[in-house]
Amino acid sequence: MKLIPLSIALLGGLIVSACQTSTHRNDQSTSPVTQLVNDYSQQALNFNPIRATYIGVRGYNNKFTPVLSEENRAKRLQFEKQYLDKANKINQNQLKGQDLLTYKIFLRDRKMAIGANQFKFYMLPINQMYGVHNQFAQLGSADGSQPFNNAQDYRDFIQRADGFSDWMDSAISAMRQGIKYGIVQPKPIVAKIIPQIKTHLVDDINQSVFYVPLKKLPKSITHNEAALIKDFEKTITQVIIPAYRRMYQFLIDEYQPAARDSIGLSSLPQGLKWYEFMIKTHTTLNLTADEIHQYGKQEVARILEEMNKVKTTVQFNGNMAEFFNFLRNDRQFYFNKKEDLIQAYKNVKHKIEKTLPQLFEVFPKAPYEVRAVPDFQAASAPGASYEGPAPDGSRPGIFYINTHNLKSQPKFIMETLSIHEAAPGHHFQIAIQQEVKGLPNYRKFGGYTVFSEGWALYAESLGKELGLFEDPYMWYGRLVDEQLRAMRLVVDTGMHAKGWTREQAIEFMLANSSMARSDVEAEVERYIVIPGQALAYKIGQRKIRELREFGERTLADKFDIKKFHTQILIDGGLPMPILEEKMKAWFKTQN
Repeated sequence: MKLIPLSIALLGGLIVSACQTSTHRNDQSTSPVTQLVNDYSQQALNFNPIRATYIGVRGYNNKFTPVLSEENRAKRLQFEKQYLDKANKINQNQLKGQDLLTYKIFLRDRKMAIGANQFKFYMLPINQMYGVHNQFAQLGSADGSQPFNNAQDYRDFIQRADGFSDWMDSAISAMRQGIKYGIVQPKPIVAKIIPQIKTHLVDDINQSVFYVPLKKLPKSITHNEAALIKDFEKTITQVIIPAYRRMYQFLIDEYQPAARDSIGLSSLPQGLKWYEFMIKTHTTLNLTADEIHQYGKQEVARILEEMNKVKTTVQFNGNMAEFFNFLRNDRQFYFNKKEDLIQAYKNVKHKIEKTLPQLFEVFPKAPYEVRAVPDFQAASAPGASYEGPAPDGSRPGIFYINTHNLKSQPKFIMETLSIHEAAPGHHFQIAIQQEVKGLPNYRKFGGYTVFSEGWALYAESLGKELGLFEDPYMWYGRLVDEQLRAMRLVVDTGMHAKGWTREQAIEFMLANSSMARSDVEAEVERYIVIPGQALAYKIGQRKIRELREFGERTLADKFDIKKFHTQILIDGGLPMPILEEKMKAWFKTQN
């Protein structure tokens, strides 16, 4: 899973010459469009300094996200309107190639960002998936993007901690407004947030995740820096822990009693309209909840039949429910040690890497590593995720595996999960996008859920072509993953548009897969707090597969799978309508 920010939205239009691109192009660095989006990207970091840290832009590591206030929301809205006005002054008819593509992306993104202002996102500032309380802890753990290489890095984090404390207080104020307007998180979500906050309320700061940087002091910080070390310890005890404590007390005393019994977005003010906006944001297509729901049901039934074929192949005597139970509980499918799980994924990594030249001609320069999800985050984190490499090469891509519950990490999912999260899935798509020369940073570090996750799911479907999935259980693992994405279409729309309950969603997923209940619960609660995001996987995969099939029919023996994959990846993340227009234009050049 690679989450895409809400600021990346639907756009329309067509491109023609942009399909003739390569990783060596550098033809637009001084164009007015590039200057416009570069200016926007630079100034937008003031609203999101943590993003600057993630993408390796120096000068922001001591700053935190601006507090949640009416004044700051107005500033951001004015900023978006200002750049929309600037974009509208450019004559689109004079643009071509990448400039035209960048312009259309930028123009539509500004309109979507302005449109998002009608919904009260700020009243739901934290959840168990991507709340700032977890983000800040990862930054301060010395195992994330925040650098701790010298004394100035440590001072930067001390300053950032002050900003975090202010933000947490503003989040409490925003959530109090949410209580007033009836825009609050569901009770099961609050129940997951509370222990995440509580884990940081330690009496001994040596046990705090924020103390880890002091345990890893670089040699450049000598004993003469005793004052710095003291200040860092003081920040933990007097700034960071109290900020978490205030939020914890608020959640216990005020927020949990006010949490709602409903789970769907449609139960909130403007809820159905809000959900329609989220569908459009994440899929880049004008799809309704009803048509997505029906497509999901069809796919669930199809994949279930494929699973039944595996049951027959392995000669299992029993029905599908019994087969699912066998796969959930038989010890042969699970590791006993966390270290063995991580090592097994490292072995799969090497196996897959040897096969990739069969289908690809362009590879990311950045490597990736397999790591366990940090303990403080593991209880509510997804089974796996990917974090892109630092653009300057200082940090590799990271394929995170959650070792919290080994029963939710079956062996038969390893090949599929590695393909999706790492190579040739997210690692290829994200790293290659960052490495394209001449592409504005706005596009290097932007993206669309439907493209990123659609590509990763499509990449899974390449497994047999790569010589993987030879073991029927590994092939079953591939079906498990696709079934998860198909069930998401049904469950996400069910909860947010059709009044499904949390338990109804859980039971549907348990009945149609062999997933562990704990894993299903985590998935359902993810869909609750990120409406529409889970729809993008199957919708994106379907479109990319349709484009490949169109190319194979159109070009016949002239179709080159390596070049097809290059063209899909080489311009970075695109909305589906523009990707389709681009690829069909490219197919015409191959005849």
